[in-house]
Amino acid sequence: MTPAMAETPNLAFVSDTRSRFYGAKVTVFVGSRIVTILRDNKAVIPFPGHWDLPGGGREGKESAWDCAARECQEETALVLDRADLLWGRPYQTGIHTNWFFVACISEDRAAGMTLGDEGQALKLMTADEYLCHPKAIPHFQKRLADWIAGCAGAL
Repeated sequence: MTPAMAETPNLAFVSDTRSRFYGAKVTVFVGSRIVTILRDNKAVIPFPGHWDLPGGGREGKESAWDCAARECQEETALVLDRADLLWGRPYQTGIHTNWFFVACISEDRAAGMTLGDEGQALKLMTADEYLCHPKAIPHFQKRLADWIAGCAGAL
């Protein structure tokens, strides 16, 4: 690594206004399954009654990774740290930039998973199940598929 590269911060970890994004989601693998949340069935929210991934809107000047980790903890009681992170990238959606991460934790750590204040249920499902589920959020299916395609290309 060159000194210039070492001094360049990864925007996923920048905690100030230099990193402009709206929110962040994280696909959390527990073995071969991922953590999903059945959204509340309220007409006032996007994709009511659909299977979602942990994450949500940015608070203050937090970094994208901190946003995803905080939301994951609030929604599932799972505590993520940087060592769990496998992949991440920003996606442009209209005028907003949103981050999408992939992380992995052990079965032992997932044992304490509980549903927070939002959503109807938690479910561990395979990535294939999520990608094919008619009630999964389509743009998160696409982002997960992007990561899987990138991994397959590296093998």
